Amino acid sequence: MTDTSRQKTVLVLGGRSDIGRAIAHSFAADGYAVALAARNAANLETDKSDISLRHNVPVSLHEFDVLDTGKMEAFIDSLGVLPDVVVSVVGLMGEQAENEKDTDLSARVMRSNYEGPALILGLFANRFEERSSGTLVGVSSVAGDRGRATNYIYGSAKAGFTAFLSGLRNRLARKGVHVVTVKPGFVRTQMTEGMKLPGPITADPEEVAQATVKAVRKGKNTVYTKPVWALIMLIITHIPEAIFKKMSI
Repeated sequence: MTDTSRQKTVLVLGGRSDIGRAIAHSFAADGYAVALAARNAANLETDKSDISLRHNVPVSLHEFDVLDTGKMEAFIDSLGVLPDVVVSVVGLMGEQAENEKDTDLSARVMRSNYEGPALILGLFANRFEERSSGTLVGVSSVAGDRGRATNYIYGSAKAGFTAFLSGLRNRLARKGVHVVTVKPGFVRTQMTEGMKLPGPITADPEEVAQATVKAVRKGKNTVYTKPVWALIMLIITHIPEAIFKKMSI
């Protein structure tokens, strides 16, 4: 029987998402107690039972809105026990064409992918630093590696989040706290439903989850779920601007 007094805990922010649920299952399979945080968290009872029964670990649900920044400190206090690992899977893509015309939609995408996740991880970072231990994981995107016409509003927010995670990692490197950046590339989820996805370089949520747990276990810094994305983005980021602006990718 698991000794719960020594059991590690993972908090998944965005626990309702396909990737969030997969990450919760992967950490649970690794012996972690799981805390799922999302809006309308009470609706996640089925997921809570599934994770608990399948992996024989404690699972708790927590109400969390990444856009309600004024309640973030209170949210952390409400957890009772500070987690060992915090994973932010919060994100919102939206439609680029609609975002371009509606500043409210644009702001929601920007806040959901950068402001909110960065602020909550920053608050956890302060507490982890005081404790001198812990791991923070931010699920960002290859879309943040270079702005492209097809999704630059979403991509710009992810670029900000990636930069934030890099700076946070640098700040905490000697404080006993590790920061991991996960860049999944295309993933088969509800968010990408209806999109024409390139099969060979598209991952399933379970692949993202396994890569995330492995990165935490091995202390990796930045992880592309499918390694080929590192090469793809290296090429894309080195295309001269004069040529790039004439392309449609």
